[in-house]
Amino acid sequence: MNVCGKRFRAAAAVVGAALAATLGLGASPASAATSDGWVRGYDTYVGDWGDEGTVSMLVSQYKNSNATCLWQRVLWAEGAGGDPEHPFYEGWINGSFGPETSSATFNLQRRWGLTADSYVGPKTFGRADDNLVKTGGSTGRGETLYLEYRGRSHTFPVRRNTEGKYLFKDADGTWRQAGYNYRTCS
Repeated sequence: MNVCGKRFRAAAAVVGAALAATLGLGASPASAATSDGWVRGYDTYVGDWGDEGTVSMLVSQYKNSNATCLWQRVLWAEGAGGDPEHPFYEGWINGSFGPETSSATFNLQRRWGLTADSYVGPKTFGRADDNLVKTGGSTGRGETLYLEYRGRSHTFPVRRNTEGKYLFKDADGTWRQAGYNYRTCS
């Protein structure tokens, strides 16, 4: 092939890759990000939470958020706590990443064989979504998906709405969107 042909092929490859990225035709599914503001997923729910942002007590701008509230529901469902005699109390679910949440997170990370650092990031959130079980709906884009989080001690309902945003049921029975930039859970 001559030089012009090689340049043409290289240019076509660059244009094709740019077009695919623009149209969302990449090989991997779209992923969530804290900049998006939501705990979000698409297509299959397996691994949806494995690309989430970090919430923690110390260095997170999201420590007071509904994403933290979702994490606290996971801690409650897992029966995680500061020690085996004191599991995470449902009354502590308030969307604020405080000492009880930090201690329970550390212990749950140890139980799950993760790095125990009390930071809930992609690996910890990703391990948690292993406990999501589909109960209805569809995994297709634009469809509602119904799930349960099945922990060691409790189960709670979760759903992914038509926009891919995750919602969880609060203790008072209210559905809350798992967002990073606000706190409405109780």
